[in-house]
Amino acid sequence: MTDGNQKALIAMSGGVDSAVAAYLMQKQGYDCIGTTMKLFDNAAAGLSAEKTCCSLEDMEDARAVADRLGIPHTVFNFIPDFKAQIIDRFAEAYVHGATPNPCIDCNRYMKFQKLLFRARQMGIDYLVTGHYARIEQDPASGRYLLKKAVDETKDQSYVLYFMTQEQLAHTRFPLGGLRKQEVRHIAEQQGFTNAKKRDSQDICFVRDGDYAGFIERYTGKNYAAGDFIDTEGTVLGRHKGLIRYTVGQRKGLGLPLPKPMYVCEKNERDNTITLCEHDALFAESLDAVDFNWIAHEDSEKPLRVQAKIRYAHSPQWAVATKTSPDAVRVVFETPQRAIARGQAVVLYDGDVVVGGGTIA
Repeated sequence: MTDGNQKALIAMSGGVDSAVAAYLMQKQGYDCIGTTMKLFDNAAAGLSAEKTCCSLEDMEDARAVADRLGIPHTVFNFIPDFKAQIIDRFAEAYVHGATPNPCIDCNRYMKFQKLLFRARQMGIDYLVTGHYARIEQDPASGRYLLKKAVDETKDQSYVLYFMTQEQLAHTRFPLGGLRKQEVRHIAEQQGFTNAKKRDSQDICFVRDGDYAGFIERYTGKNYAAGDFIDTEGTVLGRHKGLIRYTVGQRKGLGLPLPKPMYVCEKNERDNTITLCEHDALFAESLDAVDFNWIAHEDSEKPLRVQAKIRYAHSPQWAVATKTSPDAVRVVFETPQRAIARGQAVVLYDGDVVVGGGTIA
C-alpha cells in the first residue's frame, strides 16, 4: 500500500487488461487518473469508420471502467505523433524491404515517451499499463530490471526491450504477477463491462491484415512489379511489389515452381525478391543496432544468453558480443529460420531482459 499521496496515470485502451490494472493500482492506494490516447482519425489512415483504433466504443469502455472506479478519465490527442512515429515508420519499412514492428514503436514512442512525459509534466509519479511484464529493482546494483511475466503465454517483455532506467523507474505493470484468467476473473468480480472483451490480435490501424493495401491507400502510391529471382540470379517470374511479401513467406507467390520456395531477401535497389529453398532460410548470426542495455550498462565481454527474434519465437541459446556503443552481434548455437531485418532481437538471462535492438 502507498501512503495515499502517490499518483498514477493509467493508460486505458478500453480492454480488460488496462481496466484491471487501474483497479489494482487504486486498491493499492494510488490516486489514479485514467487516460485514453487518440492516435489517429480513420480518414487520414484510409480506414472506414468501422475499422478503428481507439474507437468511440473503446473510449466508452475505458470511461465506463473509470466511472465505476470513481476516477477521472481524459483523452489525449496524439494523432500527429502517431502518424510520424508509427504509421510513417511502418510504411517506410515495408517500402524499403524491412519488416517493421509497429506495436514496439507504439509502446516506445507513444506510451513510454509521449504519455510518460505528459504524466511527469502533470506531477504524476507513475505511468501504469496493462502489459504482462514485471519491473524489479536489483538491490545489489540499484538498476531497474525488466522481467518476463509470470504467465509466459501472455508475456510482453519482448515489446518493451527499449525501456530506459528512467522509464522503468516511473512505470508500473500490475498484471505482471497474474495469469490472464485471473485478470478476467477480477474484471467480472468488479462488474466491468469489458470483462469478456476479445483481445486485439491485429495491428490496430490495419484491422483487415492487408498491409499492402493499407500502404497504397495511405501513401497514395502504387508499388512496381519486379522480378522473382533465385539465389543464382535466375529470373523465376514476376512479383507484384515489394510491400506484398515478407521474409519466410511461401504461400501466395503465384509461381508454378517445381519445388517449395520461400522469400529470403527483398532488394529495394533493383526491386527484386530472392527466393530460396527451405534450408537456405536459416542463418547462424545477426547484427542488431540501436541496442538498449537494461540489466547492466553494457557488456565488454561476450554473454551467453537466450535470444528471441520475433514475438512468438521461442528463446534460443546464443552468444552476444558488443561490436560498437549501440550495436551487438548475436551468434546462435543452432541456426535460426527467417531472421528479418527490421524486427527486434531481445536477449534474456532466465526471465530477465538483458537488452534488445533492431535486426540490421
